[in-house]
Amino acid sequence: AGSPVVVYLHSPREKLWGVLMQLNQAGVFLRGIVLNTFDDWTQMIVRGERNIGLTHVFLPMWRVERVNLDEAVDEIPSMSDQFYTRVGITINEYLGL
Repeated sequence: AGSPVVVYLHSPREKLWGVLMQLNQAGVFLRGIVLNTFDDWTQMIVRGERNIGLTHVFLPMWRVERVNLDEAVDEIPSMSDQFYTRVGITINEYLGL
């Protein structure tokens, strides 16, 4: 809990990025957004515009394909590192966690 993650779903296929709130046998509780909106969302924050924000969502385990920690790989920064670079604060600071 409290870690940035990427959740891969099926039926329909989706990827979500956000902060893991809870993971149990029923499913995943996430405060996040659809992964392909990440760039637009961070740009809106930087420009000081109203933005889509992160929503609280429950994803039932039957839809969850996998949950990956959002980690840097070699020289490729994680999504949370990209958020920090663009916005200037961590995702947990932004969310008040």
